[in-house]
Amino acid sequence: MKTVYILSLFFIMALQLNGQDITGKWYGLLDPQGEALRITLDIEQTKRSYKTTFYSIDQTSEGFEMKRTKFKDSRYTTKALLGLFRYSGTFTGDSIKGTFKQFGMEFPLVLTRQEIEKPVFKRAQEPELPLPYYTEDVKFANNSDRDTLAGTLTLPEKEGKYPAVILISGSGPQNRDEELARHKPFLVLSDYLTRNGIAVLRYDDRGVGESTGCHECATTADFASDVKAVIEYLKSRNEIDIDNIGLIGHSEGGMIAPMVASENSDVSFIVTLAAPGVSLKEIVLKQNESISRAEGESEEKIAMDRNITDKAMDMIAEAEDIDVLKKQLSKYLKKEARKNKKLIKKESGVKEYVNSYLSEYANVWMIYALNYNAAEYFEKVQCPSLILNGKKDLQVDSEANLPVIKKAFQNSGNKEVKTIEYPNLNHLFQECNTGSPSEYSSIEETISPMVLADIKTWIKSIID
Repeated sequence: MKTVYILSLFFIMALQLNGQDITGKWYGLLDPQGEALRITLDIEQTKRSYKTTFYSIDQTSEGFEMKRTKFKDSRYTTKALLGLFRYSGTFTGDSIKGTFKQFGMEFPLVLTRQEIEKPVFKRAQEPELPLPYYTEDVKFANNSDRDTLAGTLTLPEKEGKYPAVILISGSGPQNRDEELARHKPFLVLSDYLTRNGIAVLRYDDRGVGESTGCHECATTADFASDVKAVIEYLKSRNEIDIDNIGLIGHSEGGMIAPMVASENSDVSFIVTLAAPGVSLKEIVLKQNESISRAEGESEEKIAMDRNITDKAMDMIAEAEDIDVLKKQLSKYLKKEARKNKKLIKKESGVKEYVNSYLSEYANVWMIYALNYNAAEYFEKVQCPSLILNGKKDLQVDSEANLPVIKKAFQNSGNKEVKTIEYPNLNHLFQECNTGSPSEYSSIEETISPMVLADIKTWIKSIID
């Protein structure tokens, strides 16, 4: 026993002397396109090797167990299941300096033992404390899914009765401020409307921030269910004028607003920001093409991506089983990727190309969304509606989507509809140059003041 103890002690001392004890928690800041996400890696030693649990703490509290971890000669590597993302770096004792890779993109990532506070990027339009209105953090239940949603309710004054709006975020895991690209659009919008006499409730998506539930398991219909829960909560508040509760939805939120309004008489008006009107397949094809072209991608590569995605979208839309879909889609993508290996290798490689597709598109949200008919819901909306789009939006092209929405309202017979197309605004309703998402974080403006004023003026005209 003494011999074993001495050998074990010698082994531990050797690790420490050579600076090779990599186990424990490591912290870093990942900055993809201005997102500034805090990353934590928890590295444990196993009998034969190492195990890594990955946390993106600004997106979810749940850890992601990596498939494989290697550590040899100061070189540390770890990758996720299917190779969806990976990290490799050099261990120096007090840091790991390396590169995070996902979807063919690479980002520098330095990890240290020091915990990192969430970076604060203050934009000019964000409000300064103290606020001239009442603010309350709230929690309420979505009883249909047994989730708890958390958000912030702002009222012009603590006492009184006010018209109210619910802010509905775009696709992907979003917090109550719809924080992205170092901007907080919903914080700015909420602040502006509350200062102008309108109560606002903004909330963390399910599975994000303080809200419970599973975001990656949810469809647009599930998110619509959450909005219904928010409406019921507002109806329970004495400060809310229940005859004047409206919805403001951005991007996917612009799909959800007409869904809810078309079947819920408690919704007295809707405002959509960059709402889709055409099918999601058409949006994805156009979005990929427009953004790739704006980023300088070759026409040959753009055409290849369009052809592959066109068929892939059809396969996803027809899927009935997610596991079967992944196998079928993987087989198809590998075949197409090998045929176009020269073009793809410049970006990532066949394996990463296939895995990035599976991660982004082979999920229940995409299956549902590809079968969603936006025009059908707009046709059923009978409450006053304000439809806003930016002409330089490369994510939801206004030229393709706005006419479809207008036509749907013509078919509905709803006369209380106003549409505005802003000539120089992007998907976030910022004044911009190209409209590319890569510009979002470099633009100081969060939302055009003209858009804020138009929303406020229109709502006031509806409720007065």
